[in-house]
Amino acid sequence: MKSPIIVQASSIGARDTNEDRAGYWTTPAAVLMAVADGLGGHLHGEMAAQITIDTLGAAFQGEARPQLPDPVEFLARALNAAHAAIVGEAHRLELPETPRTVIVACVVQDGHAFWAHVGDCRFYLVRKGRILARSRDHTVVQRLVDEGRIREEAVATHPHRNRLLQCLGSYQSPYIECCASARLGEDDILLLCSDGFWGPLTQRQLIHALLSQPLDQAIPELVALAES
Repeated sequence: MKSPIIVQASSIGARDTNEDRAGYWTTPAAVLMAVADGLGGHLHGEMAAQITIDTLGAAFQGEARPQLPDPVEFLARALNAAHAAIVGEAHRLELPETPRTVIVACVVQDGHAFWAHVGDCRFYLVRKGRILARSRDHTVVQRLVDEGRIREEAVATHPHRNRLLQCLGSYQSPYIECCASARLGEDDILLLCSDGFWGPLTQRQLIHALLSQPLDQAIPELVALAES
């Protein structure tokens, strides 16, 4: 497999604590990338995000030899394992409530991308100046968009934009949708990000930055733009 170019960036923004966590793991034949965003409205969101990233990474390192037998099954099982690990740690520490996080993860192998998410962290597949695929947020406003009750452009400013329908660490086990997949083409860009990144940016801003300069310049520029 051709060695991928992977760029990571994170910023605390206006928060007191950076509750985002990201990671990637590689073998000669496969890659796993993940971004988790701990929920700031609950205690220890950064703990939930870190547990999730650690759980996914350990599972990949243990099972990718050098490929995963079934990337779709792996993602569904690893996300459920992360949820169980968060709940278990909360019980062990006797926390008053369970830490929570949202997550997006993607496996690349055999020329395909396989992705899954819980909550409003997003996956984008960008090809030749257009967004070929995007994950659908597990949120109230995404449901309103899907039902045709509001336009996509209204999501960023809607009063219920932060109301989640799914997350890891909640009292109910998350519903893991069947993972999506796509065959990759030359120069495709895979973007995994939290709502703090995609929320303030327009599609035009996102595409222009990704296509007009190298990724190691585009990603920090977009992070700064999202914070401005």
